[in-house]
Amino acid sequence: MVTHVSWFAKIDYPIFAFFDNYDIRATPKVVAGNIEYDRSYTGKRLRALRDAGLLIQDDEGFYKISDLGRDFLAGNLAKEELEALDPEKAEDDVDQS
Repeated sequence: MVTHVSWFAKIDYPIFAFFDNYDIRATPKVVAGNIEYDRSYTGKRLRALRDAGLLIQDDEGFYKISDLGRDFLAGNLAKEELEALDPEKAEDDVDQS
């Protein structure tokens, strides 16, 4: 079972379900169309998940699940590890440097 992550948005779980069901590279438009969310919001969340290391974005703008993302889906990451991946927290840490 997938762990609840405090910094995840509601949309993030369907995004992971999409990549779990379809092991493909996909654009934000394709993901949004398949999970029935707005394309721009889907793109924003895909970027956040990429920044957290859970997704990979290639040079053509396609996203796919990373090995870390697969570990998340398999339940192999501790809650503390997941919370530490928060991309906004990482930005705050950089801003305070």
